Amino acid sequence: MRARPSGAVSLLVTSVILTALLGPGAVAQQAAPDEPVSGPEAVAPAAVDLSEIPAEPPVQPARTPARDLFGADCDTEISGSQVTAYCHNAYPETDLVRLHVECDRWWDVDGDGAPVAVGPAGRVELVSRCWKEVRSAWVSHQRP
Repeated sequence: MRARPSGAVSLLVTSVILTALLGPGAVAQQAAPDEPVSGPEAVAPAAVDLSEIPAEPPVQPARTPARDLFGADCDTEISGSQVTAYCHNAYPETDLVRLHVECDRWWDVDGDGAPVAVGPAGRVELVSRCWKEVRSAWVSHQRP
């Protein structure tokens, strides 16, 4: 089965060709086709190097082996100054999750929670807070 170029590649090649044909001075040259064009209006046709155009579709990366699947899926919610992360581990290995909170005010203390073990098919809720606004919050993962 032959690979077909995507619409983006076709559009790129078409635009390069049209740019070469309708370059500066192309409209003025149309009035007198008998005379040779010289000077700044002379435009050399642009050559398209097809090796520079990326292959379509991109090569898919190799699938991760089952033994490398690791890490709980965590959803983080920020409500005012309160941060809550809900984590669920769908993999057969235990994951140590830790909630990190960065506060918006310079005088507010950022928080890094203690690591909590989430076993296979386990769920955990992590809670932290700032005194005022929360700038960002994320969960880190570590193998035990």
